Amino acid sequence: MKTFEELGIIPDILKAITEIGYENPMPIQEKVIPYLLGKGNEVIALAETGTGKTAAFGLPILQQIQIHHEHPQAVVLCPTRELCLQIANDINNYSKYLKKLKILPIYGGSNIESQIKALRGGVHIVVATSGRLIDLIKRGAVDLQYVRNVVLDEADEMLSVGFSESIDEILRHIPEDRNMLLFSATMPLEISWITKKYMRNPHEIVIGKKNSGGRTVRHVYYMVSVSDRYFLLKRLVDYHPNIYGIVFCRTKNETQEIANFLIRDGYNVDALHGDLSQSQRDYIMQKFRLHNIQLLVATDVASRGLDVDGLSHIINYGLPSDIESYIHRSGRTGRAGKTGTSIAIIHLKEKFKIRAIERCINKTFEKGIIPSGKEICKKRLFHFIDKLEGVEVNEGEIKDIFPSIYYKLDWLSKEDIVKRIISNEFNRLIDYYQDVNEIKIPKEKDIRNKRRLEAKTICTFKKDNRNLPSEGYMWLFINLGRVDGLIPSKLIGLLNDNISGRKVNVGKIDLMRKFTFFEVKKTDKQRVIQNLNNIEALGKRVLVEGRH
Repeated sequence: MKTFEELGIIPDILKAITEIGYENPMPIQEKVIPYLLGKGNEVIALAETGTGKTAAFGLPILQQIQIHHEHPQAVVLCPTRELCLQIANDINNYSKYLKKLKILPIYGGSNIESQIKALRGGVHIVVATSGRLIDLIKRGAVDLQYVRNVVLDEADEMLSVGFSESIDEILRHIPEDRNMLLFSATMPLEISWITKKYMRNPHEIVIGKKNSGGRTVRHVYYMVSVSDRYFLLKRLVDYHPNIYGIVFCRTKNETQEIANFLIRDGYNVDALHGDLSQSQRDYIMQKFRLHNIQLLVATDVASRGLDVDGLSHIINYGLPSDIESYIHRSGRTGRAGKTGTSIAIIHLKEKFKIRAIERCINKTFEKGIIPSGKEICKKRLFHFIDKLEGVEVNEGEIKDIFPSIYYKLDWLSKEDIVKRIISNEFNRLIDYYQDVNEIKIPKEKDIRNKRRLEAKTICTFKKDNRNLPSEGYMWLFINLGRVDGLIPSKLIGLLNDNISGRKVNVGKIDLMRKFTFFEVKKTDKQRVIQNLNNIEALGKRVLVEGRH
């Protein structure tokens, strides 16, 4: 293995990265750095997230900057503000001993006048999100005619959220003889397109296999009914007491809803989605990085560019619509040689997606065994005992209070004290799992039978005397069912949250797979239909109508 010095890194940068703790180059750095320093031109570098890509392009770019020319000579484009700030901070750290070198992060949500002022004062490297950079270009505040290197970091992420037109606009203002450096975790078709459009015979460097999952990531799936997804999530979190990870959801509503459920049930979590302000996002991410929260419930879009070390688990609360998104999600764990676990909570209809992902990442998913309540309680208890055994006792700190505590507990035997400690810590958990039903794994035959039954339901509903409404009530139909995650309490919550004034009286609820019938007082019919029709709930546009 070569050293950074052998790769050609100059002493001033070597000193800075040694202080940071860099010892030997990572594989992506070992291949990219000497190529770029050896007059290499354009590069496509494919490597998993968290493999040292910033240093791979940042170190050679720093060595090529002419400090006496105070105008932008390199532009790094990022998909998100968080990644922009992170890259700018990393490059600042690398350049600690390069006097007078200036790096400016440019992003939306911050004061544009202060960014314009900084540009007028002279900047060598611009790290930017595309929207704010275009704004500054239109104002004539940034001159890109001297730019020699353009980096697209997390290029697949940028293209997946529609930044190709923004890239077009920015590159029109940069000389055509620039060098394009494209860094990505996957190689979707859009990247193949951009390389043909903007790059001249780029050198491709691949660490691992294209579109592969991380070698240190274990992939596990659990198949349950949609109505059991949350209860399985709860079990998995209980079963892994040291879990530190991200739960990915498909929509903003689902993200906030799952976070609210977990908080209600006593878990240390928060939500990250597009409805939050930038200051709220920053605060949540700070708490997460400091381990003040154990789980982050997030959408894919809100977490783009999010970089957190040491994640033990990624949990997919349902699979994303495309394989690249799954690879990105799972690539956030198992970094820097550590192992990680990517869990997919799926229903039967999603099983084919598991097989498609397996073919793409060339790895096999394990079929997860749902832990029983007894197993969860045992695992948590022994985790607590292990922690108790490892506690360091500082005799000096407790010497004044210990005698009185010892005297107060002296009447209890050692066995009684242990029992009371365990009961105090775990009564809630033990009580919950004593009463709760075990989660059943759906079978294909059961699913087919349920569908046949539900297909008949609408046709036979009016003919069956058992389904006659209660006196003074009438049946309403809503196009939400178990497959959408609807349960009776959520239906009641939907009514309470969207209908003001007096409470809606709800009678019987007949929950089906894709729809539900529920009774309301005849006098409440119009209020319910008017207030619920066409709202967004559980990721769908709601339809409510009467059944007589």
